[in-house]
Amino acid sequence: MSTLLSVERLMAGYGQARVLHGIDLHVDEGEVVVVLGANGAGKTTLMRAISGLIPSTGSIRIGGAEAGGRPRPEKVVAAGVSLVPQGRGTFAALTVLENLRIGAAVRRDTAGIKQDIEHWFEVFPVLHQREGQVAGTLSGGEQQMLAVARALMSRPKLLLCDEISLGLAPIVVADLFAVLGRINRESGTALLLVEQNAELALALASRVYLLEVGRVASSGAADEFRDNDAVRRAYLGY
Repeated sequence: MSTLLSVERLMAGYGQARVLHGIDLHVDEGEVVVVLGANGAGKTTLMRAISGLIPSTGSIRIGGAEAGGRPRPEKVVAAGVSLVPQGRGTFAALTVLENLRIGAAVRRDTAGIKQDIEHWFEVFPVLHQREGQVAGTLSGGEQQMLAVARALMSRPKLLLCDEISLGLAPIVVADLFAVLGRINRESGTALLLVEQNAELALALASRVYLLEVGRVASSGAADEFRDNDAVRRAYLGY
């Protein structure tokens, strides 16, 4: 199994405030990896840096190719990495259908784009029912479904998900995680998850990175973390 994403000595922040202090992690092809950590640990900053949304130093390699200190977001998408950002990540003033088409902006295969739109309408039937509706008027759960489908319209090799369960009802979260699991199994799309619902994320993941104040405090197999009493108390709530 080859490495799809490799991050080494990654440092990033906002203005003069550094948040990440030399992060090393990797995601292999077809793998599911979860990043855990308390609020303020740097999880969202990590996802934004990998996606090219904020400046960073260190090495970010996608499919073996160096992406640079600050890869441009469109180049990251073209390289096969797509982000579902924290806070839904839809274009609120555009319709559901327009959002999906924007998700395929790096593609030129018109027939394939149409086929994928139909596919995601089958996966999320409510989006089909609301295809002409402005995204900002959807419910929170519907917006998150749209954010996931929009990110997948680029046919990424790696999907980054930043707190997709945030603010959603448990049944909606369970459905979203079921879809993510099916995407991973059926298409081989690798997943890098930052998730507050650690129990669901660990059930899906094979490996874990634990962040503390911008550094990797520990990493290992998901089973090891589930069996660790201290981690369960801190991140799983039992």
